Amino acid sequence: MFLRNKRFFYVSSLVLATSLATWLGLSSAEQPAIKPSTSQTDKDTISITDKQARLVKIETAHEYEFSQQRRAIGTVEFNQEQTVQVFSQYQGRIKQVFVTAGDNVTLNQPLYSLESPDFLQATSTLISTAGVRTLANKALDRVKKMVGIQASSQRDFDQALSDQQTAEGNYRSARDAMRIFGKNDDEIDAMISSKQVNAEIIVRSPIAGRVISRNAQPGLLVQPGSVPAPIAVADQTTMWIVANVPETELAFLKEGQELIASINALPGTTYRGKIVNIGATVDSATRRIAVRAEIPNIDKILRAQMLASYVIQTNAPEKSIAIPTESIVREGDGTITTFVTNDDRTFKRRSITIGLTQNNRVQVLTGLKLGEKIASDGALFLSNALALQSR
Repeated sequence: MFLRNKRFFYVSSLVLATSLATWLGLSSAEQPAIKPSTSQTDKDTISITDKQARLVKIETAHEYEFSQQRRAIGTVEFNQEQTVQVFSQYQGRIKQVFVTAGDNVTLNQPLYSLESPDFLQATSTLISTAGVRTLANKALDRVKKMVGIQASSQRDFDQALSDQQTAEGNYRSARDAMRIFGKNDDEIDAMISSKQVNAEIIVRSPIAGRVISRNAQPGLLVQPGSVPAPIAVADQTTMWIVANVPETELAFLKEGQELIASINALPGTTYRGKIVNIGATVDSATRRIAVRAEIPNIDKILRAQMLASYVIQTNAPEKSIAIPTESIVREGDGTITTFVTNDDRTFKRRSITIGLTQNNRVQVLTGLKLGEKIASDGALFLSNALALQSR
């Protein structure tokens, strides 16, 4: 029974070695020798042929700047500090809507109009006070002439002057009321000249940007400050990324820290920004806190609710020995190894201690010297071949 098991183990090892060689396309002469070894050096060293060497890429351990980083995942949001809910200042019924969601608008561009009883009253008051003012001015001029020829008393002059000053004050107040409705001096003068009472108000955009929502419809009755706003406009030159970060990360974060953001929908594109706000309250259920970052959006390609992530560098970069991630082999016992060579044909397995991994590079803390040559692509092949050789 013992002999049968021993023979079975030998045959199995032979089949495994033959399968590995067949998969690599090697001839019998090029297959690594599979034989027991009593030397610890032999157990960690393997030699390969010229044909096998084509499967192994050699690189040199070099220096790379590693830094402590923190990652966060969130969503793109509009910059609320540059977003305006465009309400009407007065009650009225919407008459016309000049824009739709997604339109780009300029400063003072008309957004919608409404018929307002308040504006109607203000227009009537303007026209009437303008007429009273004109009459008061004429009456004062007439009294002045009559006083000059002693055909009128001083009391009549004082009364005419008082009436003129009252009319002038009412007229100025009426003009100021029209300015609150957004009318300029030329428009006010035209209304006085035409003496036409118009109840329609034009609501204009207070900023340049993009219409991000439209709730306005002709015939809709609106109240000042009643949500939702008829139109919302956002300046999209900057956007926010809002992420919910574990409270354990707070010690590494502060306002003003620079970051590099990436957008899932825009692979290969990165945005540089900074943290502008860290929330004041931790969510008691998730133990997370909202962290807000601001990034530029000059090309206007970013959209709200896009999934995003960003990396924050929390300390100054530190130079360390680095090797490609493909050079790392994780052994069955948990040790981390790599294969070192001097002649590109003989490789020695060496245990190393690693640290950070960034940009496909692994930080080597111990076990490797700067400038040593290691196997990158093909390291796993060397590890498997060495395992067969050691049996």
